Amino acid sequence: MRTLSDIAEEYEFLEGDERYRLLIELGRDLEPMPDALKTDATLVRGCSAQVWVYPTSDNDRLHFLADSNAAITKGIVALIISAVQDQHARDVAKMDIAAALEPFDLRNQLSSNRTQGVPNMIALVKEHAARIAAG
Repeated sequence: MRTLSDIAEEYEFLEGDERYRLLIELGRDLEPMPDALKTDATLVRGCSAQVWVYPTSDNDRLHFLADSNAAITKGIVALIISAVQDQHARDVAKMDIAAALEPFDLRNQLSSNRTQGVPNMIALVKEHAARIAAG
């Protein structure tokens, strides 16, 4: 998975449809999430599309599996995951993920339906990080 800074660098030089294509590509690059993990328990509430996020951890490092039934939404999920993937839970718990995503200006680049679930995805990531960091 690419780092958020690498993605931001590429995103900055793109416009319009090219940005959508990059998001779709990011979604395609996500580690496959087994269908068995796509349950009501892993479904992110408040998203216009179906989004599933399955958090795991290993030695205090977070790892997420995620998927969506919509290509651009899946790319947005991948963008959020790339900000925190395989980092220490205590670092993610303190991280301002929304600020890390600001260079992508998602609110102005995408329709409101595509971004309405972003705060819920961020909250899920932060809650899991805080729980793991607390031990």
